[in-house]
Amino acid sequence: MNYVPFGDLGFDVSRLGFGMMRLPTVSDEQGKTVIDRPEAIRMLRYAIDHGLSYVDTAYPYHGGESEIVTGLALKDGYRERVTLTTKLPQWLVKEHADMDKFLDEQLKKLDVPHVDFYLLHALDREAFHKLQRLDYKSFIKRAKADGRVKHIGFSFHDEHEVFREIVDDYDGWELAQIQLNYLDDEYQAGESGMRYAGERGINIVVMEPLRGGALANPPQSVRAMMEENGRHYSPVEWAFRYAGDFAEVKTILSGMHTMEQVKDNLDVFSRVAVGSLSERDRGFIRELKEAYLKRIAIGCTRCEYCQPCPQGVLIPRIFAAVNEAFMFEDDSRFSNPYRQIVKEQGDAARCVACGQCESVCPQQLPIIRLLQDAAARA
Repeated sequence: MNYVPFGDLGFDVSRLGFGMMRLPTVSDEQGKTVIDRPEAIRMLRYAIDHGLSYVDTAYPYHGGESEIVTGLALKDGYRERVTLTTKLPQWLVKEHADMDKFLDEQLKKLDVPHVDFYLLHALDREAFHKLQRLDYKSFIKRAKADGRVKHIGFSFHDEHEVFREIVDDYDGWELAQIQLNYLDDEYQAGESGMRYAGERGINIVVMEPLRGGALANPPQSVRAMMEENGRHYSPVEWAFRYAGDFAEVKTILSGMHTMEQVKDNLDVFSRVAVGSLSERDRGFIRELKEAYLKRIAIGCTRCEYCQPCPQGVLIPRIFAAVNEAFMFEDDSRFSNPYRQIVKEQGDAARCVACGQCESVCPQQLPIIRLLQDAAARA
């Protein structure tokens, strides 16, 4: 395992972090899906015994069960061997006192007196402005002063300018958790946001380095490129090496689901180090990205000029789901998000062919026909 100093905070951290959101599951006696606790505990302890030192969980993971199982796995001396992170469920916070209420509940579930990092979870513009109104800074000051939290940070899901706003609002941030992989290098915070935070002394933790597992299973054309490259890296290793090449990135989270994945990730991270990619390697990763992008079926840039649709059709999200399915040759990458779009009453079948969207589309896409195709695909 490779380690790096966690900025100037006085401790080192493993490049591989365990994301406790995709743990193995079983059905209980009532048929409910729950974490396979013995296996999850075995997996995390195996990882720690083999050098992993960063563990990341959150209030909603596995329906609230993840924090409990994380706490159980860290018994018997394992807690002292890791940096432990959990997150404030800001979407449930209605008043200032809720921040203390949820932190105290999480410490009880984890069965620990403190966490090393506490993150404001899944910040976007609306959520951040709410927390500003509720005076998140005095909560942070109090939680750190009374010892419940050692270090503070946030995880992020919005546009780059919002990321900069959050970074600039508080001079005490010690960690920013961002989505980063070689397909999403310009998405949300992206590489530029990573550097912006790094210049201000904020340590970066990467989530979704495999883009929800998609980069681990590339289409055959992309896999053939990797096999012909000569490096003999697996698709997983190419993705981890991309994120691990940046000095700003301290830890890369992997949501490991099986012991096989744990062992494979540990093996890969014995080789992932800052600056380990050559210029030729970086060029090849750009070629991989271009190969994926060439597979996009619909040239939608998600500018959202077509929004709001008079019928509520969520056009950019529908097209994004179509593109994901084509890009990865995986129908589930359309069907799964499309089910959520249907629940939100934004599905393609609601289109009445009024043409308003087509009149404003900068790409001049035949949106009506494309929505008909998406409805048929569903």
